[in-house]
Amino acid sequence: TLPFIEIDHKNILDSTSILALDKIPKNMLVIGGGYIGLEMATVYSSLGTKVDVVEFLPRLLSGSDIDLVEILEKTLKAKLNKILLNTKVTEVKNIKNTVKVLMNSEGKNISANYEKVLVCIGRAPNTDKLSIENTGINIDSRGFIKVDEYRRTNIDGIYAIGDITGDPMLAHKATHEGKVAAEVCTGIPTTFEPQVIPAVIFTDPEIAWAGPTEEELISKNIPYQKSEFPWQASGKAISLGRTEGKTKILFEPETKRVIGVGIVGYNAGDLIGEAALAIEMGCYSEDIALTIHPHPTLTETFTNTAEIMEKTITDLYIP
Repeated sequence: TLPFIEIDHKNILDSTSILALDKIPKNMLVIGGGYIGLEMATVYSSLGTKVDVVEFLPRLLSGSDIDLVEILEKTLKAKLNKILLNTKVTEVKNIKNTVKVLMNSEGKNISANYEKVLVCIGRAPNTDKLSIENTGINIDSRGFIKVDEYRRTNIDGIYAIGDITGDPMLAHKATHEGKVAAEVCTGIPTTFEPQVIPAVIFTDPEIAWAGPTEEELISKNIPYQKSEFPWQASGKAISLGRTEGKTKILFEPETKRVIGVGIVGYNAGDLIGEAALAIEMGCYSEDIALTIHPHPTLTETFTNTAEIMEKTITDLYIP
């Protein structure tokens, strides 16, 4: 949370207490344009709440590729009341049955009142509430428990999994870690070594990716090639009236091996599993392009994207 905000779980909420409201608020401010903030903004907007989102950085979802985020942002702008970027929250006060919020956007002061305020600027481990210092378990500077690839702590017989061991804080990562820890406990030779851990942002449309993002590859000066398939050319997306999406695959330049996939669109989270499998198995663009996908489905967009790289696409005219 922010040091000047007191979360009372009544009018000023966190990502846990927002799930326990007994009625739908008329209006709400979401502080933080990350994945939890935007997911909650999507939910409550769909339920009829007039939602504003404020983000200190110049863009939403700073960990995701901007080309995917721009498609989501365009849709969110039509659904939400306001999206305030480059804006700093300076004061949040409970006044009777309303919350007064002061903000500063590029030197301009903004004052607004909300029925509810949701603070979503990240999550921190709660190891400080466990008396963990009495165990001798090593934790890092942020409070996360240190583990090895077997999910073992430095204390024999004590294992740790899930959010408490650090990013990415995802349920499917924790489940897999739990299986690894259980097998190690029973003497089965195993280790936690996934090639990728898929991530999904459950907004509408959804954003999902597996492997490094395009922005990550650029920042690390890792060469790559890219192909994209716009959902305007997908028969299934057209029939659903959801053509705002796109599928993107990143390849090694020389081998055309898949190294990363990004999808934005309806049910993107259901589609990313195939991408994770492709990366785990070391698939090349030809492998995907030659795999017949059912028609009409959104999964076709994955093979269509590979066909663009192979120059065998027939759903689009690409000279």
